[in-house]
Amino acid sequence: MAEKKKTNRPLQGMFSAVPRRYDIINRLFTLRLDERWRRMAAEKILEGGPAAALDICAGTGDLALALDALARGVTAVFGADFSMPMLAEARRKADRAGSAARFVAADAGELPFRDGAFGAVGIAFGFRNLTYRNPGRERYLAEVMRVLAPGGRFVIVESSQPRSRVVRALAHLYVRAAVSLVGGLISGERGAYRYLAHSAVNFPGPDDVAALLRGAGFGRVEYRRLMLGAAAIHVAYR
Repeated sequence: MAEKKKTNRPLQGMFSAVPRRYDIINRLFTLRLDERWRRMAAEKILEGGPAAALDICAGTGDLALALDALARGVTAVFGADFSMPMLAEARRKADRAGSAARFVAADAGELPFRDGAFGAVGIAFGFRNLTYRNPGRERYLAEVMRVLAPGGRFVIVESSQPRSRVVRALAHLYVRAAVSLVGGLISGERGAYRYLAHSAVNFPGPDDVAALLRGAGFGRVEYRRLMLGAAAIHVAYR
């Protein structure tokens, strides 16, 4: 148990420091496209009307809130995150929206839910934190598999790598300049945004992510590129 907590401690501290302006910075740097992408992911998560859906690394709750708004009571929606300040913001947003989404404090590698509890699990811009140079990534993916019901799906919206070298170079320049430098200045947390920029620039492309998911035991993986490949939605089926 102690080793699990130790693995997450640096990221937990970092994300506990940034929630105050986190949403504003996300909207600014994606030109609000992150909202559209989360909605696309939410629609995929809710296909077939699962009885329950889980948003892991829920942060300030945007994906969980989008799920609950679209589900209209058909699907019970839960959000889990290990940052208490992030969860506090998510709960405030849920209260303002009159949302029934429920948020719980939990590490993604040790979720407090029974085996097969969810017909779908989603994650929005947190997957690279679980898998990029993370020694615990096999544990995180195994935990997603554990809480997914047979036939369930894991939906990921995440930064990615454009095919075109020119577009990729421009995207990386933008991330380094805007996200790392400007995001750090606006938030006052330069280390957090340096990490976010570095992980986005170096995160694998969609084929490698698909291979990672298949290697974790998912039977079928499909993906869709977004914004010339700068982001992608993956859907992995148990």
